[in-house]
Amino acid sequence: MADVRTLLGFDFGEVRIGVAVGNTLTESAQALTVLASVPTRERFERIARLIAEWQPAALVVGRPVHPDGNPHDMTLRCERFARQLSGRFNLPVHLTDERYSSAIAQSEGAGAGQLDAQAAAIILRQYLSEAGAPPAPIPSLPDPSAP
Repeated sequence: MADVRTLLGFDFGEVRIGVAVGNTLTESAQALTVLASVPTRERFERIARLIAEWQPAALVVGRPVHPDGNPHDMTLRCERFARQLSGRFNLPVHLTDERYSSAIAQSEGAGAGQLDAQAAAIILRQYLSEAGAPPAPIPSLPDPSAP
């Protein structure tokens, strides 16, 4: 049977952080919550509670870049956040392109209160599909005509 792993995804921002949960079996993700970015101590306490609840095998952080792929100021902040997650929680952290995730979430009808969490779900689904995590095979049923 394929290794089914739970992942938490983050859409990092200076004011809010969207959080989503997903898994490698279905390659799906759903919005969980939106955290305040500051104060930092409370941010990491809330993330620690989410990690304890969901027991993820890894974390995924959206990495913002300009439309041409070049980094900007927020890119460095997200990379720092990813390093902090790795250091604090001793979990693998993967960065993935988050271009247009908030715009897509908005176009899908995410309200202002859940926009960042929906963007985190989009980021996590994109990571899962690009990572090519193969879904677990569906067990075949026995052939009823077989002796």
